[in-house]
Amino acid sequence: MPQSRPSRVLLVFLDGVGIGPADPARNAFVRAELPSFRHLLGGRVPVADDLDADGRIVTARAVLAAADATLGVEGTPQSGTGQTALLTGRNAAAEYGRHFGPWVPTGLREMLAEHNLLTRAVHGGARAVFANANPVAEQADPRIFRRPAAPPLAAKAAGVQIRGLPELYAGDAIASSITNERWRAHAGPDLPEVTPQEAARRLARIAERAEVTLFAHYDTDYAGHRGALEGAVAALERVDAFLGALVEALTDDTLLVVSSDHGNVEDATGGHTTNPVPVLAAGTGRERMARVRDIAGVAPVIFDLLGI
Repeated sequence: MPQSRPSRVLLVFLDGVGIGPADPARNAFVRAELPSFRHLLGGRVPVADDLDADGRIVTARAVLAAADATLGVEGTPQSGTGQTALLTGRNAAAEYGRHFGPWVPTGLREMLAEHNLLTRAVHGGARAVFANANPVAEQADPRIFRRPAAPPLAAKAAGVQIRGLPELYAGDAIASSITNERWRAHAGPDLPEVTPQEAARRLARIAERAEVTLFAHYDTDYAGHRGALEGAVAALERVDAFLGALVEALTDDTLLVVSSDHGNVEDATGGHTTNPVPVLAAGTGRERMARVRDIAGVAPVIFDLLGI
């Protein structure tokens, strides 16, 4: 029987999330209350001890694959090359000659612009959306792109809308932190507060209008760099509440893919790790993500599923 294909894909990028040992003294995935992850993964969470012999968790609701983030390149994975690999399906660390971050190096920007998921979708005649409210939209100064993360750079290259404060007010954009706390400090207290659950429902509504939607969340990496287990637990619990509501709100023909660029938050000693990262898929076509073995393998599956 042929495998089903989704009508649309929503890629949720979580910065700095790896799969580490189930050590409660170091790994926030063990200490945090994560009912949504456990519901999707049959009572398990993304830790090495819960993976099967093939490095997977497969349930009736979701598929999780442990994906290599080192890409065969010596050293510790970094955000610039990792995010580029995730969004393009190309081994950015090998092409650049080393891992590099936190921003996308100049030598990879042309490749990212041409081959990223949003650009490929637009060139293939599909609708693409970058759902983040981004400070770039509030600033005319092009210098903001001198040290860019890959998601806004990909959106700019694809020519899709860069959403800002007006869209955040209107509920047509999502803050990268999921809730609006940081934007309220920037915009003022009249910007409505948003729970993780409401942010998820907003993202689901945005995703209904496109074949490919990208949302990027960075607080997990921030929490990992701070090296405090309590902060890492709080970051994961916010993501868990967000993902649980998102799965419930998405249409049946939508594939949700959640992945990362490198490990960090799973180890409270602080800093990036060489651990594999989770590729979590729920919805139509999720079984295809079980084949992914490294972060450069995510985008090609999405391309194939959507016929891009």
